[in-house]
Amino acid sequence: MTQVETPAPAGPPPRLTRPPRPSYVPGQRNVFTGLSHVALVVWSVTVIVPIVWTFMSSFKTNTEIFNEPLGLPGAFRLDAWGRAWDKARIPEYMLNTVIVVGLSTAGTMLFGSMAAYVLARYKFPGNRLIYFMFVSGMVFPVFLALVPLFLVVRQLGLLDTYLGLILVYIAYSLPFTIFFMAAFFRTLSTSVAEAAMIDGASHTRTFFQIMVPMAKPGLISITIFNVLGQWNQYLLPIVLLPSQDKWVITQGIANINTNAGYEVDWPSMFAALSMAIVPMIVVYIIFQRQIQSGLTAGAVK
Repeated sequence: MTQVETPAPAGPPPRLTRPPRPSYVPGQRNVFTGLSHVALVVWSVTVIVPIVWTFMSSFKTNTEIFNEPLGLPGAFRLDAWGRAWDKARIPEYMLNTVIVVGLSTAGTMLFGSMAAYVLARYKFPGNRLIYFMFVSGMVFPVFLALVPLFLVVRQLGLLDTYLGLILVYIAYSLPFTIFFMAAFFRTLSTSVAEAAMIDGASHTRTFFQIMVPMAKPGLISITIFNVLGQWNQYLLPIVLLPSQDKWVITQGIANINTNAGYEVDWPSMFAALSMAIVPMIVVYIIFQRQIQSGLTAGAVK
């Protein structure tokens, strides 16, 4: 005897769903990609061409610079580099710059990272107000505060001293450092810091032994930016360091043109510029991977 299977009761018919519409028009992505590549090429040309032209001009003579500004030098002469090294006191000014930038960058990273960590990870009354007050410092150009800075530094007895210039460098670098590092600290996991606090680690130990190593990519990136900005600073040193014995590299390069009068030694000036550019290029080449990883680390939690 065969068993007859009863059909299952019919349910509601399955709902037909439309496939999701693409978020972009076909071919739109390729257009944006092509435009971004064109913009990158234009930006690269505007950055690389002046640097290459500066290096080539340092091997030319005054006549070649004016008659064939875009041409190659007739011969790779190093006499302009020797004149810039000796007459412009490049070694002395370079050493002064290394001292000032090194100490000011160290102070900026120490105070900036500590302030950014507290503002990013701790909630207290006035947190956002303090953060916005720091960030608002980025909207004021340097030249607007030259006269007040000069008067304040002179009243403190720090005019024409490296300490006065270092403190001003730190103050002007803190807004961007706190803005960058606060966003970076917010992306870091809180579980490791909480575990350290449970194990009895103090806030200071948690910051220096746990959070700082985790934030290493961001710290390296912002350090390079601060070094570049302070190395190329001209307005602040010329106001706060009037004594020629304490000049930094930007003041020394400008002095080549000032002292020459109507007989400017352009090859020497371009050679001095090249000497100031080379260390920054070397620093960027060495730390380019860390800079890129620091800039993209906050994109994904």
